[in-house]
Amino acid sequence: MIVKNFFIHLSENQLLNKAAQNYGFKLGAHSVVAGTNIEEAIGSIKELNAQGISCTIDNLGEFVHDKAEALAAKNQILGVVDAIHNHDVDAHISLKPSQLGLDIDYAFCFENIKEIVDKASHYGIFINIDMENYDRLQPSFDLMEELSKDYDNIGTVIQSYFLRAQEDIKKYSNYRLRIVKGAYKEPEAVAYQTKEEIDANYIELIEYHLLNGKFTSIATHDHNVINHVKQFVIDHNISNDKFEFQMLYGFRKEMQFELAAQGYNFCTYIPFGTDWYGYFMRRLAERPQNLNLVVKQVFTKKTNTALGVVAGAFLLGRLTSKKS
Repeated sequence: MIVKNFFIHLSENQLLNKAAQNYGFKLGAHSVVAGTNIEEAIGSIKELNAQGISCTIDNLGEFVHDKAEALAAKNQILGVVDAIHNHDVDAHISLKPSQLGLDIDYAFCFENIKEIVDKASHYGIFINIDMENYDRLQPSFDLMEELSKDYDNIGTVIQSYFLRAQEDIKKYSNYRLRIVKGAYKEPEAVAYQTKEEIDANYIELIEYHLLNGKFTSIATHDHNVINHVKQFVIDHNISNDKFEFQMLYGFRKEMQFELAAQGYNFCTYIPFGTDWYGYFMRRLAERPQNLNLVVKQVFTKKTNTALGVVAGAFLLGRLTSKKS
């Protein structure tokens, strides 16, 4: 938990975030972010599609408090929807309500997301409403419920560290759901605090939705969880078209290709843009072992940086390696 909290602290450091935007791609951020613009991201998506892997695209950015910035994000995501359609790639959208104005005004955010969902619906493109921290949890569910009155191309995320996750997964079992562990710092009153509790709840949520839900996206880099799911679906005669495995762009590439080659549905989470630092730090907070995965990817490309996330994360990597 100390390591997790440290990464979360780094994710909220505006000085490091600014430095990452200025220098990250020069240092190697391209290993975990699929470009600074949609054209670069589409190139990465086509390469993954050729390997039988679908993608979900994240236009990086969050916690927006300016309407002009939220509208700019909306327009960029609309451009991503067009790009998916025009290039005929196997991909869908993951978006964050806080990037589209949730912290400004609920109605304003709703209209922004509705415009995106509406255009995507015409193209047959799925929209996943990503979940953020606890304060934004229920408003995000409310957005999904309200939008689903008119659209059926919407799903969301269940985070296993929340105490209410078991209740939520039952309530939203008729939605396509991505199951994750959670990557924000939350108090004991609303979230499990130990890895053991979070992991146990994660498995329970996956099993419940596989048995009772619409479609399950299992977001993990943990081979133990993946092997458990493989056996579980065999034991319960669950068809492969009821679920997919998901991993982040740049993490465990060989395993991604291997799972797709084995005939499992596989989806890679594709982040693009310059505002990538907070996203990446929280991925390390969610599972600090991800640090080692990225180090391996970067060193195979003969770069001279372990992460490309500037000094803060690099120093932490040195500290954690000394303890192991």
